[in-house]
Amino acid sequence: MIHLSSRMTLFNEPETLKMAKLGRELRAQGFDVIDLSLGEPDFNTPEHIKQSVIKAVQENWSHYPPVAGYPELREAVCFKLKRDSGLDYKPENIVVSTGAKQSIANTVLALVGKGDEVIIPTPYWVSYSEIVKLGEAEPVLIRTRMENKYKLTTRELEANITDKTRLFIFSSPCNPTGSVYSKQELKALAGVFAKHPQIYIIADEIYEYINYVSKHESLAQFEEIRDRVIIINGMSKGYAMTGYRLGYIAAHAEIAKACEKLQGQFTSGTNSVTQRAAITALKSELNATHEMVKEFERRKNRVMQLLSEIPGLNCVEPEGAFYVFPVVKDYFGTSDGSETIKNADDLCMYLLHSAHVSTVSGSAFGEPDCIRISFANSMEKIEAGFKRLKEAFTKLK
Repeated sequence: MIHLSSRMTLFNEPETLKMAKLGRELRAQGFDVIDLSLGEPDFNTPEHIKQSVIKAVQENWSHYPPVAGYPELREAVCFKLKRDSGLDYKPENIVVSTGAKQSIANTVLALVGKGDEVIIPTPYWVSYSEIVKLGEAEPVLIRTRMENKYKLTTRELEANITDKTRLFIFSSPCNPTGSVYSKQELKALAGVFAKHPQIYIIADEIYEYINYVSKHESLAQFEEIRDRVIIINGMSKGYAMTGYRLGYIAAHAEIAKACEKLQGQFTSGTNSVTQRAAITALKSELNATHEMVKEFERRKNRVMQLLSEIPGLNCVEPEGAFYVFPVVKDYFGTSDGSETIKNADDLCMYLLHSAHVSTVSGSAFGEPDCIRISFANSMEKIEAGFKRLKEAFTKLK
């Protein structure tokens, strides 16, 4: 019998990856499954970035890179942060990792331990809480309200801070709700954090460019808390570079050094060719990104129309990212005659097996009354997927 470490019981498999795996298994059995579950742009990487990959291979960028990333790439990250957000960082503040998920893990492991509490407003990206558990800290989940577009208020934040609170994690634009914090809302939160110098803040900005309502605002712009904010970002969403696996942090030099130390024992430096491609992406014009976002917005508008045609679904229109997060609790307790829907988990499995459309249960994101539907797929697939969803919902009485 195999005996695994007790650490493996501390956290769960990401529900997003689980649903994608179930969808692949059904496809392997010959079923036509439409994937509206994964958070991956369906666009190919822009041509100028691909050409930089070819050039890097030809120039033999094939040796071990520095653990924290090539100096030129860390400079490029600083350039991007200044250009897009007016933020001043130096290369010593930047650590490049194998995806933003590793950047988050590095930061959490560097900052928290047993007995610490980490505040996470819900709904939240599935891995935040599990990485915190892996770090042996305690996630403190604050359930936000749909009426406030699932954004945390200062009152809700202050009510959950204790002398054990060590870290706060949030994203804007948010996965899964698409909520975007305004400058005024961030300023108000910064005012609370200013009163609690023991709290660090992870600001996940991976969806920065996929914003339909305003210019992106970073929590790191507020000088009084700047040294305690750790910006997380990467290449996956805004540049359609998911498979390249590159994320980064911008943080106080001591935090960056701690993350570099951890990474040196886990993975060392990120793929050398990917790093060269990232330099090109970060320093180039964003024309391809803007075109991609225009298409996401077109899909978002259509998805909101399609959702309105399904009775009993209530949804806040997303301001960013590429998901809708409808409330589906009106369908709890319904049945298609053979299967009863008790919760969002049941509903997602019903939709997968009955309609052959993959979605993700809101319980994975800390909001059990919802499901997440991605519109990072072609309009043709979205139209076909929603036709199936509508038929499947109609069967539930």
